[in-house]
Amino acid sequence: MILRHTADVPAEEIKRAGFSGVNVRFLVTAADDNPRCALWLLEFHPGGFTDWHRHQEEHQIYLLEGEGVIVGDDKTKTTVRAGDVISTLPCENHMIMNTGTGMLKMICAVPILSGTTGRKTTPCDE
Repeated sequence: MILRHTADVPAEEIKRAGFSGVNVRFLVTAADDNPRCALWLLEFHPGGFTDWHRHQEEHQIYLLEGEGVIVGDDKTKTTVRAGDVISTLPCENHMIMNTGTGMLKMICAVPILSGTTGRKTTPCDE
């Protein structure tokens, strides 16, 4: 069993081109002898955003706090807020932006693919 409090997991700034104002807390990864699914807490500062991206891992997202916009493959901007659930499929393009005045916080469940650590995603073949 793994038991920890989110405050005990350090926030790490995502330093990836096209991302701004987004921190991640890796709550559970392969380093915890958890072989199948990682759990991340993403924290978007006001105005924070991801780029338009896709990866092999599907992920399920639960919004804990705040409000924002998500854009999927169809390019539709959809407003999201605390309590919403989002599921992205493998290699589905998406981006997320905090449009509120406070933090946008979300839990992401991300499969750990064979040979990976659960601390980053795997690019799709172009």
